[in-house]
Amino acid sequence: MKETLSPVEQKFVLHWGEMGTRWGINRTVAQIHALLFISPRPLHAEEIVATLGVARSNVSTSIKELQGWGIVKLVHVMGDKRDHFESMKDVWTMFRAVLDERKKREIDPTLAMLRDCIIEAEKDKETGEHAEQKLRELHDFFEVTTNWYGQIRQWPTGTLNKFVKLGDKVRKLLGITDTGERKR
Repeated sequence: MKETLSPVEQKFVLHWGEMGTRWGINRTVAQIHALLFISPRPLHAEEIVATLGVARSNVSTSIKELQGWGIVKLVHVMGDKRDHFESMKDVWTMFRAVLDERKKREIDPTLAMLRDCIIEAEKDKETGEHAEQKLRELHDFFEVTTNWYGQIRQWPTGTLNKFVKLGDKVRKLLGITDTGERKR
């Protein structure tokens, strides 16, 4: 059965696919995620193929990738032997899962490489002080931000939502001016 998408749903799926390519994600992977995210029910692979007009093998590969990210899961539907798939529906949970995976794939290896470079630079006479200092600054930045993320990652969704909505009010609450100086 082909899922019929409204013009708004089509616009969202196509845009999500375009954004996916900008985030380093395959367009079809992102489109399948978008389709599953807005679908009111789990879909089987043939429905995804018919709706998006993509190859069955591409759907299978894309579903595996989305499962690897932890944002799509396999579900079974009573009376249907086919595998069905659904996306996480809670945007905060999904956002956390994506950030966790990006941290694991991108930030953690970068931190490890920076640690190695700093250790090697301390012993290496050819590495200039400026380069070593910049490596330390970058390492420190990643350490501080990942530690901060680790802390807020544990916050309940309601608390995190309120914190994010506070926006600039946090800076004002801390008494920090537009120039970054503390008010006296």
